[in-house]
Amino acid sequence: MDMQILSLSIPSLMEEFHISKAEAGLLGTWSLIGMAIGGISGGWLSDRYGRVRIAAVMMVVFSVGTTLLGFVQTYEQFLVVRTISAIGIGAEYTVITMLMAEYVPTKKRTTILGSLQAAYSVGFLAITVLAGLLLPNFGWRPLYLVNIIPIFLAIFIAYKIPEPNGWKEKEPKAKTVKKNEWATLFKDPKTRSTFLLWTITSIFLQFGYFGVGVWLPTYIVSELDFNYTKMTSYLVGTYTAMILGKVITGWLADKFGRRVMFVFGGLSTAIALPVINYYNTPDNIIVLLTILGFLYGVPYAVIATYMNESFPTQIRGTAVGSSYNIGRFGAAIAPILIGIIAESTSIGFGFALLGISYALSGVLPALFIREKMYDPFANEKNTIQEHSEITEKSQSLYS
Repeated sequence: MDMQILSLSIPSLMEEFHISKAEAGLLGTWSLIGMAIGGISGGWLSDRYGRVRIAAVMMVVFSVGTTLLGFVQTYEQFLVVRTISAIGIGAEYTVITMLMAEYVPTKKRTTILGSLQAAYSVGFLAITVLAGLLLPNFGWRPLYLVNIIPIFLAIFIAYKIPEPNGWKEKEPKAKTVKKNEWATLFKDPKTRSTFLLWTITSIFLQFGYFGVGVWLPTYIVSELDFNYTKMTSYLVGTYTAMILGKVITGWLADKFGRRVMFVFGGLSTAIALPVINYYNTPDNIIVLLTILGFLYGVPYAVIATYMNESFPTQIRGTAVGSSYNIGRFGAAIAPILIGIIAESTSIGFGFALLGISYALSGVLPALFIREKMYDPFANEKNTIQEHSEITEKSQSLYS
């Protein structure tokens, strides 16, 4: 919900603060910068101090920060507070997906993490429905006030959710020998190359994803000429399809592999984006948006599992948090770039260009990133797998 609030309120923010599309895009850009800072620092802190502890702290950061946005009075205030609150949500996303990967056995991991990612889309859906009720009648501010609720969830998590066994097993060593996680990450050539490949892949994936995500509601309102009520109903269809797509993709990835589903999601979305821009009509637009919703969430159903299985426990938070969130820095120019393109051409043309980014995000893993290199659920000394394609017998043994 926190992620989608900004996208839904951009038309209202442009009107109230008298800002251009480029300035509105800058709000998305600085949100991504904040999320990148949070993801990198949150991943590293979770290696040092525990996954659950950092998850609870960062939940408070984004909850309080986003709630305060309901009270700001200027564009500049909004920009600063949004960046700070985004630090919390960026850390939360990184730590929670890693935490779940370390809880779940290999044979069920993408099914469960795909469902976790579907919950992300349920949040999109919930805030979209709420926006349809609140925006036309009460404006954008009440949307942000809803975010005070996660504070109570943070208290529950801090006291009731245990740390995963993999992290607890390495904790005593961490107290006696303070290893530098960054030095460990870059010392081994295999780990270093995997880290760099995931960083580049994350840049391309998030460049496309957030470019679309930030501007899709505005595209529906300003270029397809629908009002807020119709916009929210169209987005409900898109996000419902995304929920379904993530759950199905997670299940299929456990059956047929992480890599094949990730690559399928990247390449198919690359085709869908220009098709929507150039071939939409009033009769088919809802079908095209529904197909887009199903496809452009597919890589996100797999990426948490795929990445977390690429690194050993002692540096997993640092490696995953950094590679994914350095990707956010690279992707941070997408919202403002689409805003600039929209000033001279159209948002839809910007979407078509984002197809290139999605295509590259699919090609790199297809060629270079093996799957199931480490098992986050098991004892680390038993998790190194020499081949991405392992036999059923070996998979059972590692589980």
